[in-house]
Amino acid sequence: MSAHPPQADLLDPIGGEGFAPDAVPLIVDLDGTLCRTDTLHEGLLGLMADRPGTALHLPIWLREGREGFKRHVADRRIVDPAALPYDDDVLAMIRDARAEGRPVALVSAADHRQVEAVAAHLGLFDLAIGTGSPVAEGNLRGAAKARFLAENFGEGGFDYVGDSATDLPVWAVARRAYGVRAGQALRKAAQAQGLTLQPVGAETGWPVAALTRACRPHQWAKNLLILLPVLTAQDIAGLPAALLAMLCFSLAASAIYIVNDLVDLPSDRAHPRKRLRPFASGAANARQGLVVAAGLLVTTLLISAALLPPAFLAVLLVYLLATSAYSFWLKRKMVADVLGLAALYTLRIVAGAAATAITLSPWLLVFSMFLFFALATIKRQAELEDMARRGSDKTAGRNMQAGDLPILQAMSIGAAQLAVLVFALYSQDAEVQTHFGRPDWLLFICPVLFFWLGRMQLLTRRGFMTDDPIVFTLRDRVSLLSGLAMLLIFGLAAMGASA
Repeated sequence: MSAHPPQADLLDPIGGEGFAPDAVPLIVDLDGTLCRTDTLHEGLLGLMADRPGTALHLPIWLREGREGFKRHVADRRIVDPAALPYDDDVLAMIRDARAEGRPVALVSAADHRQVEAVAAHLGLFDLAIGTGSPVAEGNLRGAAKARFLAENFGEGGFDYVGDSATDLPVWAVARRAYGVRAGQALRKAAQAQGLTLQPVGAETGWPVAALTRACRPHQWAKNLLILLPVLTAQDIAGLPAALLAMLCFSLAASAIYIVNDLVDLPSDRAHPRKRLRPFASGAANARQGLVVAAGLLVTTLLISAALLPPAFLAVLLVYLLATSAYSFWLKRKMVADVLGLAALYTLRIVAGAAATAITLSPWLLVFSMFLFFALATIKRQAELEDMARRGSDKTAGRNMQAGDLPILQAMSIGAAQLAVLVFALYSQDAEVQTHFGRPDWLLFICPVLFFWLGRMQLLTRRGFMTDDPIVFTLRDRVSLLSGLAMLLIFGLAAMGASA
């Protein structure tokens, strides 16, 4: 192994004469170090979201090894460096080194085009080298990176900033080893090799809190719709199966929320509120999210297959396919996105019937489709209202424009009114009336529906609606009182009580 002095030939074209005498270069890793995520994972997810057929090519690319795989992904997708979540402590360290007159290089196993894009965006590096660079051979990871740096800067001729066990060979040939957010296990592994890691940033382990937030447990309330068949049929015996079905749908929904957030990373990072989500902010990374999503899916499928009727498992699989289609395709299509949202809500009601073997009234299914179409369009209206306040003309990751707002409002109002009409017809259905002592009392639910849906429309227009009208409903006092009033009327109709 050859040994070159600091400020080796690699740095000369960048302007080595401007460095302080005898300055030791600072070498910084990209993925998980400078950036709190992995650019390869994000690039691959974004590529598959835009071109789902890419999945068919992955086995072929993998046969070419890590370097070839990264090249194929980078040929088709470079993650926008302006949107990446950078580590503030590492950035401060880089700026301090530059202020001292030290050369700073970004050397990463990521494809060299991604590395160069990040370096050009930040403007903090004298050198940027990645896998596939003309001056480097092979995949610049672990021992290969250690050899490259030792050959060009000399053993002990540079300081290295890394974040994982793959950096141990590099730290071994560096003058100083800096561990970014290094946990106890990594520090012990370094000590076992006679290395002392100097910490950069607070220690972080598995981000349980961030991943829990990514599961969005507050959204599980939507799965109360699974109880609707039990409620309408007044079949208390079906309640245990319905509750178990709720659990399965909640776990499945959390897995889908994670996948959806990973697919939506570019648009989420451009959004004033969604940029704070765990994956968009870098509080959790794509690999961790995929591990949790896979675990949730396996758990829910095992529970469904073992403890619930086959019909429910079939509906759950349809739900998973539909949500995947929504995440990767439908949500970028005009009108199809709101139809998809409405269908996903209605599937929850169908799942409740499948889990309990309760026959659903066709009127109830039609009512739910109109109601949830109205709420889905309200969701899109809220996004457009927010966009208009920010002075933007087009949403990121959605096929919507500011001029679409009046059309969405008209569709939502029309669907809401039809939902009330269909509920009135449902209340007069001969089969439905056999379950109620005073079925005509159900008609009193109609004015409450008119009030609630009209108020939701006005609140949306005035800019008070959040990103999800269902979640808003569960947090809004007036909406909760409206729901309580409808439940009370329903109960009185079932009991045959009089005023």
